[in-house]
Amino acid sequence: GVSCRYLPSLTCWLVLCYSASALQDVTTDLFGSENHGTVAAFGDFNSDKQTDIFIIREQSELVIFLADLKAPYFKPKLALCKHLSSLSNCIITGVVPGDYDGDSQMDVLLTVQLKTKATSDTMVVVFWGNNQTLAHESCCVVFFPHRNAVWQPALSSPVKIRIPHSNAFIDLNKDFTAVFPIILLFVAPCFICVFLFFLPDGDGFQDHLLPVCLDDACHRSAIYLSKPGEPEWVQVLTDFQRRETLWGFVPPQTTPPAGELHNPITLHLGDYNMDGFPDALVILRNTSGSGQQAFLLENVPCDNASCKDVGRMFRVHWDQSDLGAIPGAAVATFFDIYEDGILDMIVLSKEEGKEGFAIHALKNNFEADAYFVKVIVLSGLCSNDCPGNVKPFGVNQPGPYVSYTTVDSNGYLKNASAGQLSQSAHLSLQLPYTVLGLGRSANFLDHLYVGIPRPLGDKDVRKQEWTAIIPNSQLIVIPHPHNEPRSWSAKLYLTPSNIVLLTAIALSGVCVFILVIIGILHWQEKKADDREKRQEAHRFHFDAM
Repeated sequence: GVSCRYLPSLTCWLVLCYSASALQDVTTDLFGSENHGTVAAFGDFNSDKQTDIFIIREQSELVIFLADLKAPYFKPKLALCKHLSSLSNCIITGVVPGDYDGDSQMDVLLTVQLKTKATSDTMVVVFWGNNQTLAHESCCVVFFPHRNAVWQPALSSPVKIRIPHSNAFIDLNKDFTAVFPIILLFVAPCFICVFLFFLPDGDGFQDHLLPVCLDDACHRSAIYLSKPGEPEWVQVLTDFQRRETLWGFVPPQTTPPAGELHNPITLHLGDYNMDGFPDALVILRNTSGSGQQAFLLENVPCDNASCKDVGRMFRVHWDQSDLGAIPGAAVATFFDIYEDGILDMIVLSKEEGKEGFAIHALKNNFEADAYFVKVIVLSGLCSNDCPGNVKPFGVNQPGPYVSYTTVDSNGYLKNASAGQLSQSAHLSLQLPYTVLGLGRSANFLDHLYVGIPRPLGDKDVRKQEWTAIIPNSQLIVIPHPHNEPRSWSAKLYLTPSNIVLLTAIALSGVCVFILVIIGILHWQEKKADDREKRQEAHRFHFDAM
């Protein structure tokens, strides 16, 4: 592996000294004066390999902000629903971009409810993709082959699902096939258990992660983790005390007012410091009632007896002043703003006296000798022969599973895994790509595996392997055709980091230094040769006499 002992000392000095972890407010650079609304989803709507942002405004309008190369870097380009009479009495409760009719163009599915009734039935509306625009509004449910609605039960028997409920579409046993578990409520000491996530802890398996309130008022909060096949839940965060103040999760309203979105207790996961272990963003409330704000939970080695069996725990970054400067935070999530593989943050805050949310964008200035690989798995319904000659990029694909194995800088085997778009409900705000931190190992990835879901009853695993993947790269996988993994293609895009730049500068400096020394030695040798030639000429004339 590449480590400091193999590099010139000047290189190591530059790398180690150029480390920072502060956040920078770049809201104006991103949105200008358009930083208001509810960020609902992410996706590459116009297939330009840049992730766009779907924002709900006034509860009844969806605006798609397209990524641009000039500031403001996200510009509102397309508005939906504002003038549709069929949705005039409805509010948008969810946005799920995807390709629902199989034409390799992004469609947009909306879940809507009546404004006048908070517990009204949920309706589903789809806007069909049409050459980077949206048209043909239709009301449909569940599956849409050839734009025809087809009912398909998700469970073998009917159940009354909790609102909000826990769900995921993820591979649990490393067979590279996502399953669809729905988790309702099953933790004994928990009064309010709302959402379940899956957290890699370095063993390659997806673990269950559950944030809970231990009392009705959520004065006592905790995060539990359960490993596959083990019934016991282990506490990985219980310390919510900050000096003299006790913080806790914000419990969801049992009967929210009509028109308000459900905001369950949610952890948004992402590898903030690229160490290979995903961190989390969470909204906490001061239990004394003086306000709430976003906090970063860092995934660190366990340092107490309660989590020794799993080896990892969360530590709250209480003094992250950049997040603390946003009062009234309601939602916080990760997002790769500049498409450089470093996860930044987007925070929604509620301003007093104003309707809707204000959007804040914080750039992650974390710089250290750490690396990543960014993987995007497309729908794979076409490759170079897409209908209408459209590009195959952009369509959000739920269910793919990505894992890698490599050797770290100390020679130990390292592996990690993650699912792509495992959740879509309740503002899950998951990204349409996977960013896997590699830590300080600059080695090539020995093996990178990508798997996609397969139809029920199909025994052939749909998985492909790539070897020797360059760190700090973006891999776009096109699994076409689905049932022929050997024919799948991948496009690799290298993302140069500041570490590479610093190393290049240091190596260039060393080369220049060596050239100067060579030049000096050459000059001194030339002077010696000239002196010897003069001495030889002098001896010749002396002998002639």
